[in-house]
Amino acid sequence: MNPPVRVLYLAGSGRSGSTLVTTVLGQYPGVFAAGELRYLWQRGAVENRPCGCGRPLRDCPLWRAVLRELPVERAAPTIAAGLRGRLRMRGLPALLRRHRRGVRPVPAHPDDAALADLYAAVARHAGARVVVDSSKLPPYGALVAALPSIDLRVLHLVRDPRATAFSWRRRRGLDGDTDPELMSRPPVWKAALLWLVWNTVTVRLWGDRAPGGYLRVRYEDLTADPEGTLRRIAVFAGVDPAGGPFTGPATVRLRPTHSVAGNPSRHRTGPVPITVDAQWRRDLSRWSYALVTALTAAGLRRFGYRWRRGGPGPAGAERSTGDGRFAQGGPAAAGGWSVGVGRSGPARHEEG
Repeated sequence: MNPPVRVLYLAGSGRSGSTLVTTVLGQYPGVFAAGELRYLWQRGAVENRPCGCGRPLRDCPLWRAVLRELPVERAAPTIAAGLRGRLRMRGLPALLRRHRRGVRPVPAHPDDAALADLYAAVARHAGARVVVDSSKLPPYGALVAALPSIDLRVLHLVRDPRATAFSWRRRRGLDGDTDPELMSRPPVWKAALLWLVWNTVTVRLWGDRAPGGYLRVRYEDLTADPEGTLRRIAVFAGVDPAGGPFTGPATVRLRPTHSVAGNPSRHRTGPVPITVDAQWRRDLSRWSYALVTALTAAGLRRFGYRWRRGGPGPAGAERSTGDGRFAQGGPAAAGGWSVGVGRSGPARHEEG
């Protein structure tokens, strides 16, 4: 019998640093940065969008080998549509009730066999001891946790909701500046509610598994001490932290990954400094700041954020070492870990 596949699942809301963490972890020996695997069936098998290595996904040798073991030609569109239906937000109350009763939060489905085969094939062809899945959506994480032969560990990434709401409003091409298809741009009120819902559900599903199966990291603390925080995450995932890509406390040297989907910054390679992005502090309007603060008030205290403008509060519920600096973003992060500004077009994709 094959050993279980260790999956480090990045959970929480979008725009919280999952692409940064996934890309850096993918540089460690034995770790495969899969990106947002819940999108494989639609983005890869149906749309043939770029792999993290730059090739169309079906032309990537690694994914071509993985897809040969999956029912792609016959079932990929059906599986993609099925996942969208099974993971809708309106199903959250029932999901949480099942979780409280100790039964499987996401009911079993015939497609689950293909999902289990996906993770096994990825680990086998990548030679990975740990597969990093940055899908973030808590219901999908609950589905993966129930698959046979999956050893799930949950990394809960949290970022100030005012920063995430501002980040969602930036125009970003799905795979870079020249991509006419945009990532989604929800209004600030919707971004705030998504932040509150997904982070609250993540805690309810896995918070009681700390410290062995659940680790919470604030993005502000990650970017204040990148090397130290990534070392802690690596240890949590069961990875030797000695072989990481850091060339300095806040600089990494990145090789291409084979991530399926994520922020377009997943295509960055070479020396990359992890730099501060405080643009939201200057440019988020007072009205938007007040609205997001009001809508997320229940989560601000839990995750150690102040109501008023300024740096994040003391991370009382977190294990924190940071001083509240920010990274990832637009003009303020020029030259560092940043994301391109896209062009107009239909907006419907959500990555972080």
